[in-house]
Amino acid sequence: MEINANQLKLVNKQITRLVSSGNFYGKKLKEAGVESVTSKEDFEKLPFSEKSDLREAYPLGLMACPEEEVVRIHSSSGTTGTPVIIPYTKKDVEDWAVMFKRCYELAGITSKDRIHITPGYGLWTAGIGFQAGCELLGAMAVPMGPGNTEKQLQMMMDLKSTVLCATSSYALLLAEEIAKRGIRDKIHLTKGVIGSERWGEKMRKRIREELGIELYDIYGLTEIYGPGIGINCKYDTGMHIFDDYLYLEIIDPETGKVKPDGEWGEIVLTTLVKEGAPLIRYRTHDLSRIIPGECPCGRKYPRIDVIAGRSDDMMKIKGVNVFPKQIEEILASFPELSSEYQIRISHLEGKDTMRIYVETNGTVDFLDIARRIAERVKSKIGFTPLVKVVELGVLPRSEKKSKRVIDERF
Repeated sequence: MEINANQLKLVNKQITRLVSSGNFYGKKLKEAGVESVTSKEDFEKLPFSEKSDLREAYPLGLMACPEEEVVRIHSSSGTTGTPVIIPYTKKDVEDWAVMFKRCYELAGITSKDRIHITPGYGLWTAGIGFQAGCELLGAMAVPMGPGNTEKQLQMMMDLKSTVLCATSSYALLLAEEIAKRGIRDKIHLTKGVIGSERWGEKMRKRIREELGIELYDIYGLTEIYGPGIGINCKYDTGMHIFDDYLYLEIIDPETGKVKPDGEWGEIVLTTLVKEGAPLIRYRTHDLSRIIPGECPCGRKYPRIDVIAGRSDDMMKIKGVNVFPKQIEEILASFPELSSEYQIRISHLEGKDTMRIYVETNGTVDFLDIARRIAERVKSKIGFTPLVKVVELGVLPRSEKKSKRVIDERF
């Protein structure tokens, strides 16, 4: 994907804004001798920004505007390390709402819909972003936030909510509760806008079939506005990323070199018009690819594939590099299993051990399927895990994001 003349012009405006503000990232650009860029080659020489940089700028070192222009701050949802605080101006908040409104429109959602919003409100960017886009669209927001499943289902039935906004984990939990209570005929949902975590095809299928809805993948992260910077349309050929607000690159996570369209790598984003905390070449660590060609819907926005994982979620076990996605793909090949799994890594008697917990119904031989899964992991990855099979519904469900990997070595 080539950076165009208008995007280069906007990047130069951001460089000027950052350097003159003297904020954390502006100082970094000044030290690197960066004043402007005139070509793609120039742009690709600009230094990356990382989450560790943003943490160093805590609390308000990322602010690139006068403080009196900041109307809101948000913070990333991470539970470890120093928080990342992102300041927003009035225009930033408005721009984010415009992008979110586009997301709803790409999903075929209109002002006649009733949008049931379950992601969290507060410092996290999710809930308030879903709501702002909904209000700009003119639809009815049902701002539930997470938790209290009993009340969620009651409001969903009484208000006849037509759109569910949720993490995939909570969408699955709600789908299972609706099935368990036999209230599917009282639920009026037609679409689900799902984001904030990677989710596999088996999980998508369960949510889609159990709720009887169309599913739309929404993308975003706190550092870059929040959710709502991209979504797939009805043709489901990848998530459209709004390139009038953002410039998108895919890089090799190891070398930092830009990869051609169609090749998998790490998503890097540059904010073209953000005022409160502009970021240039921000490494998201999310793994995807730019899908070549145009979408059948006719929109010209670049598209990315589903998020396949993160470049920083690699596990090293017995000298072997393993990604959770590899385990998920193996488990997905067993039709007897549900979409839910958990990986626990521990260090016992001087060696690493991986335990994989999976769910299945009571109609299969637990010992036999555990043996077959262990053999498949051994043949694909190179070591034998301990596999524990449990009954459907035993593994924890989450109202936010599911914790799939628990490393007990540290």
